[in-house]
Amino acid sequence: MNSLGELERSIMEVLWSTDDWLTVREVVNRLSGREPAYTTVMTVMNRLVRKGFMRRERDDDGRTWRYRPAAGREAYVAELMLSALSETGDRLAALGHFARSVTHEEAEALRRALPHGVEPS
Repeated sequence: MNSLGELERSIMEVLWSTDDWLTVREVVNRLSGREPAYTTVMTVMNRLVRKGFMRRERDDDGRTWRYRPAAGREAYVAELMLSALSETGDRLAALGHFARSVTHEEAEALRRALPHGVEPS
């Protein structure tokens, strides 16, 4: 799983913040505190499409591309967590450390997310 660079992350945050398909111009206009060139944002967004982070489709006029995330922020973070877990030599130890660091509420959410019949030991 590739992590996102600073501009990639900013672009994805814009897209994750809406349910709408956005054009490059709309993304540029919503990037707060940054003023990257339109062509820079367009290039990065096309790279994100190739990497599988976003999808694109032509607008009704057939001339303009519109973009949206391929998956939500939560799916991206989960993939990062799995990627980090694969970096360790002892996945069980890493999971144990992680489990001890979550709040009671987060632990309950993890229990509910486990498939039926799977009980934590």
